[in-house]
Amino acid sequence: MNKRIVIAVTALLLCVASGFAQGRKALRINEVMVTNTSGVVDEYGQRQAWIELFNANFAPLEISSVFLTNDSTNPRKYPVPLGDVNTRIPKRQHVVFFADGEPNKGTFHTSFTLTPGEDNWIGIYDADGRTLIDEVVIPASLGPDQTWARTTDGSGEWAVRTGGQTDYITPSSANVIKDTNKKIDQFAERDENGFAMTLMAMGVVFSALLILCLSFYAIGKIGAAVSTFNKRRAHGMSREEVKQELGGHDSGEEIAAIVMALHEHFNAHDTESTVLTINKVKRAYSPWSSKIYGIRTMPEHHFNKKK
Repeated sequence: MNKRIVIAVTALLLCVASGFAQGRKALRINEVMVTNTSGVVDEYGQRQAWIELFNANFAPLEISSVFLTNDSTNPRKYPVPLGDVNTRIPKRQHVVFFADGEPNKGTFHTSFTLTPGEDNWIGIYDADGRTLIDEVVIPASLGPDQTWARTTDGSGEWAVRTGGQTDYITPSSANVIKDTNKKIDQFAERDENGFAMTLMAMGVVFSALLILCLSFYAIGKIGAAVSTFNKRRAHGMSREEVKQELGGHDSGEEIAAIVMALHEHFNAHDTESTVLTINKVKRAYSPWSSKIYGIRTMPEHHFNKKK
């Protein structure tokens, strides 16, 4: 029994580890700045070289225990520490590590630095220290306050960014900044006053209300038909008789005969013609239900004589 439990736990751990490994394959080096003279500052107010990582998954990704390094012969150079909640990267989001050689400053400060004017190799290794997840070579020609970045987050070619109007430098943010929506802009051009938008909105609202009304009406009719069908079927009528009853209606002659019979028998009608009023007769007292007839009384004169 214990052997089976050990095997089951081992298999579960292997599955979890495999899931983490597969998820970490989507971790990407996204943007790197080697010489930072006027860019982003760290939590200590200092400007350092920085490395941006991107989670290409459509689910959160935990990166603790992976390794960052600038030396392919030493893949375990900087292990990302455990226990920091910020090492869990949300889906399609970024995180920045400062390559300042001072890991004592916190989780996001590496134990190595980058050298300006030289080719800098950067790699990410999985927790086993052998599986290479991603790598990049930063060219020596990269100038101050320039970045080596992907054209699209997590994929695409690498290119130099100078921080101009078309090539933003975006630590902890998407490399492609979308400040406009083409569809909205086109709609605004074609409908400057908003009349089309108003008509569309009103059409959607009234269409929804109409559909709801028809749905409730149909549901009510169906419910009434089913209820009547079940009641009549419970009285022993066949399906054909029930259908015939549901589909048939009283004729005018039958209604007229019933009305005339009530009129002749009860003489209950209003002064207006073709109007019949049936009043319910309610008796407050009935001798047949009186309790006094069910009580036996003791004759008073016999009682007095015995005394």
